[in-house]
Amino acid sequence: MTTHRFGHVALMGPPNAGKSTLLNHLLGQKLAIVTPKPQTTRNAISGIHTTDDAQIVFLDTPGVHRMAGRMNRLLLEAAWGALSQADAVVLILDAQLYTKKPELFDREIRPLTDPVTRVGKPVFIAANKVDALRPKEKMLPFLLRIGQVFPQAEVFPISASTGEGVPEMLAALTKLLPEGPAQYPEDQLSTASLRFLAAEIIREKLFLELEQELPYNTIVEIENWEEPESGAVRINACIHVARSTHKGMVIGKGGQMLKKIGTDARLELEVLLERKVLLELWVKVREDWTEDNAFLREMGLGE
Repeated sequence: MTTHRFGHVALMGPPNAGKSTLLNHLLGQKLAIVTPKPQTTRNAISGIHTTDDAQIVFLDTPGVHRMAGRMNRLLLEAAWGALSQADAVVLILDAQLYTKKPELFDREIRPLTDPVTRVGKPVFIAANKVDALRPKEKMLPFLLRIGQVFPQAEVFPISASTGEGVPEMLAALTKLLPEGPAQYPEDQLSTASLRFLAAEIIREKLFLELEQELPYNTIVEIENWEEPESGAVRINACIHVARSTHKGMVIGKGGQMLKKIGTDARLELEVLLERKVLLELWVKVREDWTEDNAFLREMGLGE
């Protein structure tokens, strides 16, 4: 009889390394925000990967960085806090970036060495974006440095976007998990609520549509959710901005920006919920919300 395994795996790494892309690939469905901008994940989002012989709860953590501010400190706490729950750690690194710019290695990767290794959990290195490297021999110096910094870790060259190398890494991960039964139904993809996922979908559209730093100063709150037995799901959501000047930028000329964000979010929500969605968005100014401890806790950032 095949042994069944169950465990938690933390997905960690610098911003924009591909953590959310890898999580979505592992689940076979979009769950986490993916944008060209770094540092878009704000919570440790859990994704549940279930097979006949194992169930793995992957924790997609905020990117590990050195940015200042109350909210950014909470993001770091969320990232490191995921380690305490994990049976293993996958450190995702952008192989393309560090192959082209090896000078960034010491600045961005070496600070991760002690925190990741001292927890005493098995560490896997996912050298991501190898599909963008031609020839692949170019990344050998990077792989050698990884072996020096994390001598006990298993290294897997992968592409989170194409899936190259992911099955091999997943098989190695599964072997190290504790024996145990599944803790969630096989069709459940996340422990996150639908309200949380809806807010994340809207926030993703803000990141995709708005320029430069503005999306980092927005947060989405689901204020009302009506889900009748039949018919459309009604969702009212508020986009909080940190400055009065930001409100007009989110709304756009004649309301066109807010309308575009709402339309794109509604279409994706209808796929998620498999029902028609009536989505209403509005924008409120909450000055300096990123430094407001009570509001950050209310929004699920921090304890």
